[in-house]
Amino acid sequence: MALLVQKFGGTSVGTTERIEAVAEKVCRFRKEGHDVVVVVSAMSGETNRLIGLANDIMEEPTPREMDVLVSTGEQVTIALLSMALQKRGCDARSYTGAQVRILTDSSHTKARIKQIDEQRMREDLNAGRVVVVAGFQGIDENGSITTLGRGGSDTTAVALAAALKADECQIYTDVDGVYTTDPRVVDSARRLERITFEEMIEMASLGSKILQIRSVEFAGKYNVPLRVLSSFEEGEGTLITLEDENAMEQPVVSGIALTVMKRN
Repeated sequence: MALLVQKFGGTSVGTTERIEAVAEKVCRFRKEGHDVVVVVSAMSGETNRLIGLANDIMEEPTPREMDVLVSTGEQVTIALLSMALQKRGCDARSYTGAQVRILTDSSHTKARIKQIDEQRMREDLNAGRVVVVAGFQGIDENGSITTLGRGGSDTTAVALAAALKADECQIYTDVDGVYTTDPRVVDSARRLERITFEEMIEMASLGSKILQIRSVEFAGKYNVPLRVLSSFEEGEGTLITLEDENAMEQPVVSGIALTVMKRN
C-alpha cells in the first residue's frame, strides 16, 4: 500500500459538514491500507477574519505577531478534523507546524522551509494513525512561529511528502484537475490526465491559480508526484510529474493560461 500526503484547502474544510466529508474520504484511504498524512488550511475566510482583527487593533501590525495570530486558523482545523476521524474509528493525531518541527528561516509572513523532522510522523504512521498537520506554518531557530505566505499549505504538503518520501502528494481543491484553459471561460476546455512540473510552473506563472507556484517548484526539485483532485467529486484528477523522456523536444501545447484585464 502507498504512503500518501493529502492536502485540503480552505473551501474543502470551510464548514464542519465539509470537515466531516474530508474525514470520510481520509478514512476510506486508511481502511484500504494506505498510510495517510493530511495537511489542512484554515477554514475558508478565517485568515481574512484574523487579519481584519489585527487591523482593528493596529494599522501596521508587526510581522512576528501577525504570524502568531494567523497561524491559529490552521490549529482549529487540525483539531476538528482529528476529532472527525476519531469519531469514525480512524485513530488520528494533530500537529502544528512547530510540533512537527517544520524548521524555517526567520522571514516572518514569507518564511522558507529549511528542515523537517519526520520522526513523530513516522512513529504515528507505524502505529496506524492518520497524521494531521497544520499547513502554512513552521518555527524558526529562536522558537518563533512563522508562516509561509498565502497558499503556503501547498508547500507544506509537498515538503512533508519529500521528507517522508511519499508515493504521492494529493492536492484536493474545488476543481477536479488541471485544464487546458479556464473551463469557466472556455466551454471546450478539457482536463489533462498528466502534465509536467515545467508545464505547470509555466501555467502558474501566467495566471493559473490551481497551485502555488512555489509548491510546484519544490515538487519538481525533489521529484514528488503531485495530483490535483476535487474534494467534492470522485475522479483521477491530474498527475503532475517529471518530463516524459520519450517526448524529447517534441513541441506540445498542454494548456493556455489567461489573465482578463478590466478597462476603465
